[in-house]
Amino acid sequence: MMRISPDEIVLWQHGFFRITATVAFSWGVMLLLIGASWLVGRRLTSGPRIGRLQNVLESIVGYMRDQIGEITRQKPDRFLPFLGTLFLFISLSNLLAVIPGFEPPTASISTTGALAACVFVAVPFFGIAKKGLIGYLQQYIQPTPFMAPFQIIGELSRTLALAVRLFGNIMSGTMIVGILLSVAPLFVPVLMQALSLLIGQIQAYIFAVLAAVYIGSATRAGLGEENSEDNGNNG
Repeated sequence: MMRISPDEIVLWQHGFFRITATVAFSWGVMLLLIGASWLVGRRLTSGPRIGRLQNVLESIVGYMRDQIGEITRQKPDRFLPFLGTLFLFISLSNLLAVIPGFEPPTASISTTGALAACVFVAVPFFGIAKKGLIGYLQQYIQPTPFMAPFQIIGELSRTLALAVRLFGNIMSGTMIVGILLSVAPLFVPVLMQALSLLIGQIQAYIFAVLAAVYIGSATRAGLGEENSEDNGNNG
């Protein structure tokens, strides 16, 4: 029987309370990220000689900072924890799909919906923190107050698009590999699995980039302030 979503896999149930594969593997990914962060963090050094792992991690963090700075045209440090966590969670969830029995939580619409909801909340959070409540709400009535309903519909529709895009790509890739495993020789599913992993990493990148675009749009100020931000980044 072909399963469309890991939500259909119930690992434990007591009355109305149940733990599905989505919940279990989501917590598993979070625990892996927390454990890896703790292990790496306790061995960090600022001396002239640093470990190979720290060097790799610093390169990854530096690349993410550069990408966030280029997309938002602002200092990236305030956005890095949120956007970096989003990317790492989605990337690791999709990467672990190579493990037999692992169901990527990003193949569940509940997980992708929750991630999109986080972005939906983060956009006004960062916007209000940067512009203030009145300054942020003013963008909904630009260039005319009649645009407010359309602006709100746009916010909701792009949140839905974020969730459905990630869910559709990961779910379809998992289903295709499962079908090929049952009807095709060994090497075809292996190639499809490699392609599915590549698509999963691309989707993680796209999700994080779109989140950065939405947050950057909500927090970007006037031209003069943008230039001062750019000068601060260059400095």
